Formats: sequence, structure tokens, C-alpha cells
Amino acid sequence: MAISLAACHQRGKQIQLLTPRLAPLPQDPLLQVYFNQSESSLYKEFYREQTRYGDDFEKLIADAIAGAQLTVDVAVQELRLPAIARAMAQQQAAGVRVRAIVENTYSRPWSGLTKDEVRQLPQRERDRYSEFIQLADADKDGNLNQAEVVDGKSLIVTSANFTPSDIHGDFGVATSRGNLNNLLKIESGELAQLFTQEFNMMWGDGPGGKPDSKFGIKKPLRSVQQINLGNVTVAVQFSPTAKTVPWEKSSNGLIDRTLANARKSVNLALFVFSAQRLVNTLEYKSQAGVAIRGLIDPSFAYRSYSEGLDMMGVALLDNCQFEAENRPWQKPIATMGVPQLQEGDRLHHKFGVVDGKIVITGSHNWTEAANYGNDEALLVIESETVAAHFEREFERLYQNVVLGLPRAIAQKIEAQKQLCAALPKSDGKMVNAAEKKLVNLNVANQAELETLPGVGPKLAQKIIAARKQQPFSSLEDLDRVPGVGKKMLERWRDRVTW
Repeated sequence: MAISLAACHQRGKQIQLLTPRLAPLPQDPLLQVYFNQSESSLYKEFYREQTRYGDDFEKLIADAIAGAQLTVDVAVQELRLPAIARAMAQQQAAGVRVRAIVENTYSRPWSGLTKDEVRQLPQRERDRYSEFIQLADADKDGNLNQAEVVDGKSLIVTSANFTPSDIHGDFGVATSRGNLNNLLKIESGELAQLFTQEFNMMWGDGPGGKPDSKFGIKKPLRSVQQINLGNVTVAVQFSPTAKTVPWEKSSNGLIDRTLANARKSVNLALFVFSAQRLVNTLEYKSQAGVAIRGLIDPSFAYRSYSEGLDMMGVALLDNCQFEAENRPWQKPIATMGVPQLQEGDRLHHKFGVVDGKIVITGSHNWTEAANYGNDEALLVIESETVAAHFEREFERLYQNVVLGLPRAIAQKIEAQKQLCAALPKSDGKMVNAAEKKLVNLNVANQAELETLPGVGPKLAQKIIAARKQQPFSSLEDLDRVPGVGKKMLERWRDRVTW
């Protein structure tokens, strides 16, 4: 007991001594920026009972819902934050119209699972179930895109999933501070109306009604809309875009135009980067003297499809094949790398800052899979006040960056060259995936997926749902798709790419 009390006393001292490391930056009155690992603010994390650096996203979102007078619309991939769920339930009971759209993979409540079903879950899902059970009823009262629109006049747009792990940190890892995310709190009836229109297309006439909800490329083309908010200009584009529409009119096309206008600098903090045309534009800007720095999440930075490798002037082979249209930079940069993060945490941002005054952000990943398959929102914000917040976040991460190509990856590239050079080739060249007309599992539509052996409409939909959670990077990644077995994977081995 004495040891326990001493530990509590010591922890109390640490909490008292914890103060913000940085002074808060000025906020625009109509568009405010928050980061869950900000060093200019502190909050008391309820789940692990610790005071830590960062903005409390869960409280910001729940408070916005609690302040609603008429309507609340929420569209998220996952919803596993009790304070937010409780605020929605209370507002619904008070007469506020509350609507929520959740990715169908996560739409079944954890509380509805039987013990046998829990035992059959993969280890990662069992951990998440255990975490939820501990958190959902913490007060023993029995209660149990990423965008939110309130009263048709204010909204929250974030890169974060509404889960404890993504916002606060892994429950079982004391040092985890959550995946790195940003959140925008915006006051604009005009912008809120655009998000409501997007929500209405996905909602249709609601659960139990006609099958008139529109997701993915079933939605019509929504062109870029530009809105003025006082001193801030915001351009918004919703994904996905059908491949029949010119690429320039897609969300990635908007990113490309914004990057092409860079004159001095581009700073990138991206969860994943696998859009070849975007990195080609960055190469042109680099050659023109624009200073480019980049951070990519360590789990994706060195994959064969990562454009971070292009920027470092190298390429990884996958089954002795280069990625279609792959183009390593002729003049590589030494300012590309990965941030050093706490155990279990990921760089989940999807932002870029151009010339210190334009911010590209939202829930849209910089991939062709997101461009053509995911329901996402992309914002391009012109404001030095807003950009200053993102620049500070980038600089914070860049202070602790690992730059360049790791030795292990360089050795892997050399080993691949030697191995593949020894294999027979019909034309003396390594095979290009495009020439073999392989099915790209990360961008193929349902009809294309159904050309694979054993794939029908239901399995194709499961593959699409799985890649929305995380892009595929190997055949082994398909183990997480229900209905895909080892025999099926062997039949696909020479037919697919990613």
C-alpha cells in the first residue's frame, strides 16, 4: 500500500508540473484548427486517467453535438467513443434529429456479439472488443468522410476515426498518444450545406426505407466548390470520382493543381502516398527550385507503391515487377523520411502545406484507391492563420524525423535486382504490371474484381470494404478479407497487383 500511495503521489507531482510547451497560435474565428498531439494544450484523458499534451477531440465533437438545437448528421468510418455516442443518444431523446452513417464493416455493435463470436475474432479485433467493454460502461450506468454537421450551420471535419486508439491512444500502451490527426471546427452555413447534400445522397430515405442511398461512384460528379469565410477561402471536393470522368476533375486533380501552384515550399505529412501523377508534379516543382519536405507513416513509406521511394530516387520490385508507370526522381531529395512515433501510434494526417499559406487536408488519402473508391472529403484552405497551425505540426514532427532510405531497404533493393536478373525473361526486360493487365486490388471496381477466379458480387464488395480500411500491399494482406482462402490466393498470384 505504501508503494502504491507513493506512486500515486509521484504521478500527482508529474501532472502538476506538466505545462504547455508552446504558446497557442491565433485562431481564425470561423475556422479553428486542432491537433490531438498539440504541445500548446493539455487535457485530462478519461480512459487512462492521465493528463497529456493535445486537444481533446472527443470532447470537441461531443460538445458540438450537445449544443445542437435542431439536427446532427455524422458520417464516420467507426464510432467507438462513448462520450460522442452518449451525446448523440441524449440529443435524440431531447427531440433533435440525429442521423449517423457508419462504414458497414463497423455497423454491428460490439455489445451484440456472443462469447463464441468474440472468441472467433482475430486477435486485433478481440483487443478492440475488450477495450470497448472496459470503456463503454466506465461509469456503470449501462450506456454504451469523418465529418459532423450541426444545425446546418457548423461542422467538424477531421482525419481521425472516432475510436479511442485513433484519438487518445492504445489502451494497453501507457506511452501511446493516439494516431496523429487534425480536426477543423468550421462555422459556415454554406459549407455545412454542401456536406449535408453529400450526407443526404448517402442517407437516402434512411434505414428501412427504399434502397436509394448512393455511395461511391454511384453518386454524381460533385465539382469543386469554393467558399469565402471572412479572411479564409475554402475549396471543397468530395470523393470518389468515376474513372470515366477526367482525372483533372477528381480530388487528386484538385491536389495536383494546388501543388502545381507552389512557388517556394511544399511540406507533406501523409498516412500513405501512392498517387503517381501527384509525385510527378512534385518532381517538376523540385526541379524548379521549390523546397519539398515529406513525412509518410513508417508502415507505408517503404512499400513498393510508395511515392516516397520515387522522391528518394529508388524503386522496389514486387514479384520482379515495377509498379505501373513508376518513375523514381532523377534528382532525389534528402528531405523525405518518417517520423519517430510512440509504440502503436501512426501518422494518420493527410495534409500538405504550400508556400506557408495554403493547406490541403481532410479525410482523403493521397492514393488512387481513395480517389476512385472512397467516400471522402478534401479541403483546400487559403489562409496564413490556418496554415501556421499545420506548419507548426509539421515542424514538430520533422524535428524527430528519420530521413532517407534505411539500410535494410537499400539492401533489399540490391537483393531484388540480383534475384530478378537471374530469372529468364522473354524480352530482356522486367515485366510491367500494366502490360500483363493485372487487376489492381486497390483501385479495381467491382466488375474488375469479379473477373478474378472465385469472386462474385459479395466477395468483391468485401474486398472493397477491406481496402478502404487499409490498402493492400501483398497477397498476405488479403487474409483479412472474409471468404478469401489460401487456395484462392494461389489462383490469384499471377493475376493481381496492388
